Amino acid sequence: MNLSSFLEHWKITENPFRGEEARHDPVFLRIGAGEAGEKGKGHGAVSGGGGAPEPTPNGSAQRPQAPRRLVHSDFEKIVGDLSRPSAAIVFGEKGSGKTAIRIQIAERLAAHNAANPQSRCLLVAYDDLNPVLDRFVDRVAETGRRRDVTEALGKFRLVDHIDAVIGMVVPRMVDTLLNEPVDPETLDLGPEPRKAARKADVSVRRDLLLLQAVYDRAGEAPQRTTRLRRVLRLGLPRQARIWSALAYFGWIVPLAAAVLVSLESGLSWGTGAQVLVGVLTALWLGALLKWVGFDRIALLSLGRRLRKQIRVSARTDMSYGRSLRQLELAPSDAAGISVLPLTDSDEPRYAMLDRLRRVLRVFGYVSMLIVVDRVDEPTLISGDPDRMRNVIWPLLNNKFLAQQGVGVKLLLPIELRHALFRESAAFFQEARLDKQNLIERLNWTGAMLYDLCNARLAACREPGAEPITVLDLFAEDVTRQDIVDALDQMHQPRDAFKLLYQCLSEHCSNVTEDQAQWRIPRLVLETVRKEQAERVRQLYRGVRPA
Repeated sequence: MNLSSFLEHWKITENPFRGEEARHDPVFLRIGAGEAGEKGKGHGAVSGGGGAPEPTPNGSAQRPQAPRRLVHSDFEKIVGDLSRPSAAIVFGEKGSGKTAIRIQIAERLAAHNAANPQSRCLLVAYDDLNPVLDRFVDRVAETGRRRDVTEALGKFRLVDHIDAVIGMVVPRMVDTLLNEPVDPETLDLGPEPRKAARKADVSVRRDLLLLQAVYDRAGEAPQRTTRLRRVLRLGLPRQARIWSALAYFGWIVPLAAAVLVSLESGLSWGTGAQVLVGVLTALWLGALLKWVGFDRIALLSLGRRLRKQIRVSARTDMSYGRSLRQLELAPSDAAGISVLPLTDSDEPRYAMLDRLRRVLRVFGYVSMLIVVDRVDEPTLISGDPDRMRNVIWPLLNNKFLAQQGVGVKLLLPIELRHALFRESAAFFQEARLDKQNLIERLNWTGAMLYDLCNARLAACREPGAEPITVLDLFAEDVTRQDIVDALDQMHQPRDAFKLLYQCLSEHCSNVTEDQAQWRIPRLVLETVRKEQAERVRQLYRGVRPA
């Protein structure tokens, strides 16, 4: 029998159990779209029963237009109150649903923003660490021999994470204001972002220009500083205007003096006239030398100091210097440049985060939610627990996790849980994990997995078809508890889907089309359960890849 025939008999449009990665699973992305569409144009998320029928006014059962998405029992604790975002730290096995939780958080956040357009929460999906780590390791290796990757990642700091997060938000915000979207995930700044930015207080506009000058992406950052400054209607610094005017037009004064002296005394200049013209010329040359030489060298030096500290960016010294030239910052003014992150202190970074929040408030965002996921996937980590630990441990800082208006959700592999339990009491005291909504392991029971599989099955049924459950696909001598017990041995959604997918495949490969045997026998379930349980045991022992 062909698997397509089996699914067609049950009026199932696609195999509900073939998906293994939430990001690429159309069934998962489709579940819950009906209710989400009402709340957040397709981005909301709700919890509830799978494809259960809903009662109609006349008492009959009718399948809902879109099934409700089931979420993990700890989901509400993880997501928290989006009007006051807080931290959460979650550990889970591969396939336990961490990425699914990230997607559901994004949907819940979209629904929240749709319902609260004036007090939105900005989602920062900090889940693609490849470019961040690549730039960091390249920068760390610049000053000497090529270091071991583990050693290089051991130098990753909390301030590097903060720089990376700000560096993800600021370029997208500038893209929107300059009408040149580069990132496919553009930042929604409202219907008239330029108008809103121009109406903001001058201090907020200067904060935005400072953030762009420091955290914009490499490439045309100095040119974008100029364009953004004009959009925000901010002029060049007064000092810069004066010195540039003297440099470009200062030659007019000694030339005019020389012409006047020549007209009055001919070619025979007196000593006083020569001294006057010489002094004026020297003043102009001094202004020119300061503008072209000393100021540029000072800004280049400032840009070098900035580049050495912002190690997750590909900007150059010259790029930083040309952007900083357009700000109200004098390189010789220690108080003025103290706003820049020129040291490894975290205070300037927290100040930059505060500036970012003030700017975002202009566009209706009153808080931020940073979601960290897929930390085992970057090429430079490749699942190595020590490298993951080096990158993630700086984030376990109570001051960072307990910020007002900034929620951090860490969705971490189970290997880091084992490493965490080996840490000292001093580490726990600094991290204060007792205050961070810690989920030590994402556990799934057989009953939870059974409901989840029912929800996926309902999502793949033809419109108007009679509702069925997973139990209906098996023979009459198979009970619901048999399926629940088999799923309980799988522990994770991904492995539960593998079990049911294998049951469908084994059954269809062992019966002919003319037998018309549309239910899976108990023997197939028992055989596949044993095989999959052994596979899961070997996976946990590390003797098989998947």
